[in-house]
Amino acid sequence: MKLSEAWLREWVNPELSTADLVEQITMAGLEVDGVEAVAGEFSGVVVGEILTREQHPDADKLSVCMVKGDGAEPVQVICGAPNARAGIKIPYATIGAVLPPGADGKPFKIKKAKLRGIESFGMLCAQAELKLGDGNDGIWELPEDAPVGTCVREYLQLNDSSIEIDLTPNRSDCLSIKGVARDVGVLNRLAVNEPEIAAVAPSIDDTFPVALNAGEACSRYAGRVIRNVDVAKPTPLWMQERLRRADIRSIDAVVDITNYVLLELGQPMHAFDLSTLNGSVQARMAEQGEKLTLLDGQDIELNADTMVIADDSRAVAMAGIMGGEATAVTAETKDIFLESAFFDPIAIAGRARSYGLHTDSSHRFERGVDYQLQETAIERATQLLLDIVGGEAGPIGVVENEYKPVDREVSLRRARINSGLGFDMDDDTVIDILIRLGLSLQRSDDEGWTFAVPSYRFDISIEADLLEELARVYGYNNLPVTSMSVPMLIESDDEAAIGLSSLHQVLVNRGYQEAITYSFVEPKLQEMFDKQHQAVALSNPISADMAVMRTTLWPGLVKALQYNQNRQQSRVRLFETGQRFLPEAGGLIQDQVIAGAVYGSRQPEGWAEKQQPIDFFDVKADIEALLAVGGSAAEYRFEPAKHDVLHPGQCARIERNGSVIGFMGALHPSLLAQLGVSGPVFLFELKLADIETGVLPNFEELSKFPETRRDLALIVDESVPVATLLDIVKQQGGEWLKNTTLFDVYQGEGIDNGKKSLALGLTWQHPSRTLTDEEVNDVVESIVSNMQSSCGAMLRG
Repeated sequence: MKLSEAWLREWVNPELSTADLVEQITMAGLEVDGVEAVAGEFSGVVVGEILTREQHPDADKLSVCMVKGDGAEPVQVICGAPNARAGIKIPYATIGAVLPPGADGKPFKIKKAKLRGIESFGMLCAQAELKLGDGNDGIWELPEDAPVGTCVREYLQLNDSSIEIDLTPNRSDCLSIKGVARDVGVLNRLAVNEPEIAAVAPSIDDTFPVALNAGEACSRYAGRVIRNVDVAKPTPLWMQERLRRADIRSIDAVVDITNYVLLELGQPMHAFDLSTLNGSVQARMAEQGEKLTLLDGQDIELNADTMVIADDSRAVAMAGIMGGEATAVTAETKDIFLESAFFDPIAIAGRARSYGLHTDSSHRFERGVDYQLQETAIERATQLLLDIVGGEAGPIGVVENEYKPVDREVSLRRARINSGLGFDMDDDTVIDILIRLGLSLQRSDDEGWTFAVPSYRFDISIEADLLEELARVYGYNNLPVTSMSVPMLIESDDEAAIGLSSLHQVLVNRGYQEAITYSFVEPKLQEMFDKQHQAVALSNPISADMAVMRTTLWPGLVKALQYNQNRQQSRVRLFETGQRFLPEAGGLIQDQVIAGAVYGSRQPEGWAEKQQPIDFFDVKADIEALLAVGGSAAEYRFEPAKHDVLHPGQCARIERNGSVIGFMGALHPSLLAQLGVSGPVFLFELKLADIETGVLPNFEELSKFPETRRDLALIVDESVPVATLLDIVKQQGGEWLKNTTLFDVYQGEGIDNGKKSLALGLTWQHPSRTLTDEEVNDVVESIVSNMQSSCGAMLRG
């Protein structure tokens, strides 16, 4: 928003230079983007009057004018403007005058000249030549009462600056001279000199019916009929200049007055040609595809979410954005209907941009306009209209509905001031600042105060907003600087916890790649992988292929594996961490799990070794490496199991201290066939919560004494798990047993059918002495004896 500094100082005039004023309002939150002079640099230009005008004898387009300027005697000036005529007041550049730079960037100095044989003593200026506007089609006609001989800079008060303020969306209250003056007055503890806006007594009884049919979008609408206006009367120069300095083009007196009130008070307004309105005016939502021609001549098709002002037969304006061409004020207009309304910011926000528009009205309405300002704005506009274009005013009609905003109250605690601003502000200062901002004190107690918020402050709704107001008015630079004091309590870190990245890295190091699949899967695919749980169906799925929430990560991984197979990938190793959603009687259980899918050869293709397909034990080794990260590998067991999805002979459940934490195995051949996936495919899935905790290592002194090793070759039934034998070794091996290794499994020649040969390596070491053969042999005999009695094991040979 741009505004004239001189106009602002008429409202409130602090003893500050322009630079200091700009810095002050910037530090108060009203950021100034730029300051520029309101006119180009020129001198020697005075108010002149053309006394006579005659045609140049040798040029059809030139006139010979006698001009009265700053001297006692009239002077002769040659002029090419078509509007040059006797009796008008104009800017007259005298001999020696310096005009603003032209296209070449150099100032233009007026000299005595001779045009077609006739001397010219000066120049009659257009607006554009003085950099005071765009008018360049003739000399600038000044008001009839302009004093001849007066310096134009003084007459137009051009020693002024245009201040451009970039307001944040929450400070719509400062989108006017009144709003900025109010803040400047508060910052400098000065009274604001508002113009007196007295109610205009109606001289006629004419009214125009108004209805509100847009619900919350329009809750308040004020209107007034004014008859017998003379639109031909010009806008006063002082008003044109204030509009120009705010980058608003002068159009005609009626439109200029509505724009002037918008700049002065912040209330957008619109004037309709009363004779073009049919029946009544109503605020309503547009019909989809309804057509409207705007003031700028643009034809648009309205959307159903756009609010319009309409009469009984058509839409006549886009509410809060732009009026319509059909009901605009023209040179023939005699009677007008003046409107001023409150529109809900939500109903206006984004609507203008959706049509490629941005207007001064939409800019204010979508940020919020004072909902008690409508009558005041109409009274101010009526005053100006009657003074400038005349007319007879009817009474103001105000229509409201139940959606009108209600007054708000906000409480502020003393303790919150200290915690928020870092110091205790005395009560008198708090009350003084907030009351000068327009709030009113409702009540107070030992804890703090409650203030009523003015209708123009949409941004104040919670306690923190009052703190912000105190800080910016008190001055951010004046707030005390204190060193932050925070109790630095360091929380203990669970060193036994295993980070997810550590688990990922183990799998990546073993050739896996991380996959991310959707949590939503196809219902039929989900049922193939889990018949025990009824998957939760989505009420509004993205597609039929993503209609239920997964109860296992396997469907997504297998589909990803199949996708890779279809693209000639012969070796696929994928893993994923994510949630599965298990419906239970008590509600939905969301487990975080890590799962994998493996297919193809054991090693990548290469010359060093032959390609061998991956098997159950390769995947088991990958899982064991994963479980060993926490240093608690001994707590896990792999037990034979059955699972609907997995091959009955290649399936294991994984337990930790007796609790099942997951499954692994080969995908069932029937599922491979149904899915069209090449096999074998191995899967695993583990609960993350059960493997993310390990054990802390304990230091043990290294023994200086030699190890003792015994190898056992045992024959057992092929149904006996190795884990059973290892448990016996652990139980009977004694406290000096350091390591047990299975280093050979054999079935074939020399071994009876149904039997297998296992070779175990057992290592003992004492921390303070060398173990004797007798000690070790006794332990070995105990181990073998227990194996024989428990498992029917026999020493081979």
